[in-house]
Amino acid sequence: MKGTVGELGEFGLIRELTSRLTTTPAVRIGPGDDAAVVAAPDRRVVASTDVLVEGRHFRRDWSTAYDVGRKAAAQNLADIAAMGAVPTALLLGLVVPAELPVSWPTELMDGLRDECQVAGASVVGGDVVRGDSITVSITALGDLRNQEPVTRAGAQPGDLVAVTGWLGWSAAGYAVLSRGFRSPRAFVEAHRRPEPPYHAGPAAASLGATAMCDVSDGLIADLGHIAEASKVRIDIRSGAIDVPTQMNDIGQAVGVDPMQWVLTGGEDHAIVATFPPDTKLPARWKVIGEVLNPSALPQVTVDGAPWTSAGGWDHFGDIES
Repeated sequence: MKGTVGELGEFGLIRELTSRLTTTPAVRIGPGDDAAVVAAPDRRVVASTDVLVEGRHFRRDWSTAYDVGRKAAAQNLADIAAMGAVPTALLLGLVVPAELPVSWPTELMDGLRDECQVAGASVVGGDVVRGDSITVSITALGDLRNQEPVTRAGAQPGDLVAVTGWLGWSAAGYAVLSRGFRSPRAFVEAHRRPEPPYHAGPAAASLGATAMCDVSDGLIADLGHIAEASKVRIDIRSGAIDVPTQMNDIGQAVGVDPMQWVLTGGEDHAIVATFPPDTKLPARWKVIGEVLNPSALPQVTVDGAPWTSAGGWDHFGDIES
């Protein structure tokens, strides 16, 4: 679509964005009214929100607007799944400059819509305002379907630690992009468009998961959230985590131990959970460690020892995944 956001105007932009949307049976009233109405059969609503700022969380020379839409939706919908809930709806808050081509927000909306379809949700509304740079704010909603939410606080000594999804792929892709390359494509795409295992969250709740979260800040950091909330120590077995050959090749090329990406790289949005020791896990889950009694060691260790290398995501720090 030609022209700029300013030329199209606020209401023209809203009409263009909402015209691209699809819906689901959970949506009783969608975009176009003062607020949306989404069915909540469980009578509890799981909610999560995130903000992506241009230059901090995405770069237009690295990612298309469609990529940003897929990623923005994925990281919020993954939070819903990591509570053991089923994603139902997503709300968009969008800040854009007036001179931005209209094609950018429309492609963003296409990405949001398509990622929602993967998770079984839909975009139900939002707001657009003028600003100096692009900011994308997402709120995701979900339904527990009569399950209890799986929080970070339920891990018990003796539990298994298991993960499903990719680990380190986004960080490896970031390293490739940072050096001006665009391949191996699988890792670059993992950074641009993460693929959370949405269905694994509710399934883990059904299997009796005692604690769970998505891997957004890095495996050690996110298991640290579980360990702190549960007042336990978690030990990861590095030998239980597969490192793809291509990731090893990237590591050799850039001088980084790929295990650094696996343990501290964020934005893959894999799901990590703890389970009672006798749980029979499906093949998609990989057991990578165990929950231990608290000790003087850090709350998360690797092969019984502290992990001393830097890493992990901190929005107010200088370290990026």
